[in-house]
Amino acid sequence: MAAVKEMSVKESLQALWKLQKIHSKIDDITILKGELPMEVSDLEDEIVGLETRMHKLEAELKEIETDISGRKTTIANAKTQIKKYETQQNAVKNSREFDALTKEIELNKLDIELCEKKMKEAGFLKDAKAKAIEDAKEVFENKKKDLKKKKEELERIIEETEKEEADFAKKADKAEKEIEERLMGAYYRIRSSYRNGLAVVAVSRNSCGGCYAVVPPQRQAEIKQAKKIIICEHCGRILVDEAAMDA
Repeated sequence: MAAVKEMSVKESLQALWKLQKIHSKIDDITILKGELPMEVSDLEDEIVGLETRMHKLEAELKEIETDISGRKTTIANAKTQIKKYETQQNAVKNSREFDALTKEIELNKLDIELCEKKMKEAGFLKDAKAKAIEDAKEVFENKKKDLKKKKEELERIIEETEKEEADFAKKADKAEKEIEERLMGAYYRIRSSYRNGLAVVAVSRNSCGGCYAVVPPQRQAEIKQAKKIIICEHCGRILVDEAAMDA
């Protein structure tokens, strides 16, 4: 950060108070947007994940269909072989040749039984994969609708607040340049410690504007004088007197 002109404690506190009010306005806009940006990002990730899952399921379904088709071919070939061996049995000259052909017929029948069993199992698996794809597509379409709706809502809010947010960002940048680096570092450390982003708070009704802890009268008198930076003993926020800051 560039060097800034030397300021009195009161001027420094006024600059911090001004910056805090600007940041609070920006925070209000962020709250208005809510969790929409994160929800949009999460939905986009979910949709990508669902697409990947559907592609995987479709590839697996294709493999199952190819396997079933291959087994149908194996069954057809086995039946052809059985007919051929049965025809050959009618022309054999001895029992040894007949037994050999019988064995081949039995082996082909076993192949048919095994293929039919595997096809039945593959059929159940095929139905399960098809159902999984159908369910995934339904979820996918619903997620796409949700994403479209949330994107439109987010775009509307961004459009309504974009100029205002940009103006506040410029004001914040200008305000920061008026404050010395040491104070800016302390300000951002405190600000990042609280979800509401309040680092500088005014004393209101004899209490800290951040944690609502009671501020003793002597302490309040010192805060009004604005001759030194005073921190809340309970939450660590910088305490100011609003009337003195706006003077």
